[in-house]
Amino acid sequence: MDSAQTLRSFQRSQPTPILNDHMIHPFPFHIISPTCLLWLCLATASHAQTSQHTFVFLHKRTDLPPTAKEQVDRLMQGHLANIDRLAKEGKLVTAGPFDGGGGIFIFNSGSVVQVQEWLATDPAIQAQRWHVEILPYYVQAGNPTLVAEPYDMVTYPLVHFKPTVSKFNVQAASEILGAQREFVAKLINTGNVVAAGWFGGLDGAIVIMRGQVAEEVLIASPAVQAALFTPEVKKLWIAKGAFGEK
Repeated sequence: MDSAQTLRSFQRSQPTPILNDHMIHPFPFHIISPTCLLWLCLATASHAQTSQHTFVFLHKRTDLPPTAKEQVDRLMQGHLANIDRLAKEGKLVTAGPFDGGGGIFIFNSGSVVQVQEWLATDPAIQAQRWHVEILPYYVQAGNPTLVAEPYDMVTYPLVHFKPTVSKFNVQAASEILGAQREFVAKLINTGNVVAAGWFGGLDGAIVIMRGQVAEEVLIASPAVQAALFTPEVKKLWIAKGAFGEK
């Protein structure tokens, strides 16, 4: 069953879209750490458990200055060597690049500060080759798993539900997030989800799926309908079994 076919099984349970003007919440260049009291309250209410992982986006930069190929090659060699070392030390659980640049890390720590320190050992991050976004990660499906070599690389579409907030939808955010979690749970039940997780409060979420993601599935999301999240789909390359999938 593809993602379009799964839509009919839960379409009727979706709330009426909330239409409004909204502002895109901008991503800073480094750590996303919301200070708004409402956001903190939502994070506490939504996730009573402590995060056991930290999720890192390496966002592709389009404003990089010209750099000699030899220097870029050295930085990337150091980057890959650092990934290998962090994995062997049990700090890095999984990592993978996006088509077109950038990628993700998932670390075996719930401490953003600790992960910052680990990332500081990466020469390519030191050289600011990407915009780095560090977020606590709460697993809903597909527990991150370190895969031993040798392994096969596979590709999945990763849907990043990026936070969008405005004065028009923030008051209903708790209700919308609840409906969004139910929506994702129903997607998981179709068997088409490899992994899913939340970043706490209004910091967004991810869903990694098998096969192509149908536009109808994205627009059926309650948080997308309410303009609380904006979906962005990227092609992720990752070790097979990185989320416990067969």
